[in-house]
Amino acid sequence: MDYNLKNKVELIKRKKDDAMRIFQKLILLLAMMATSTFIFAQDKDAQMADTMRSNGRIYVVVAVVLTILIGLLLYIVRLDKKITNLERSN
Repeated sequence: MDYNLKNKVELIKRKKDDAMRIFQKLILLLAMMATSTFIFAQDKDAQMADTMRSNGRIYVVVAVVLTILIGLLLYIVRLDKKITNLERSN
């Protein structure tokens, strides 16, 4: 059915939309799983976190995690811009 399209751009857009729906469902599933994990994590005593907080090391951990997340975010934004430029050039 798709091979009868007059404009091939429509085919590319359709595939992109299908992939986006799958990606959205995956993100929703991961968010639900993370929420349930956070709910169950509230019952346990966090001795390691208290120890790290008292030593001041928790701030180092938070800084490293934030640095990694910001780096991943910047990488994704940069990659999206490059892909957009490639799509425009074609």
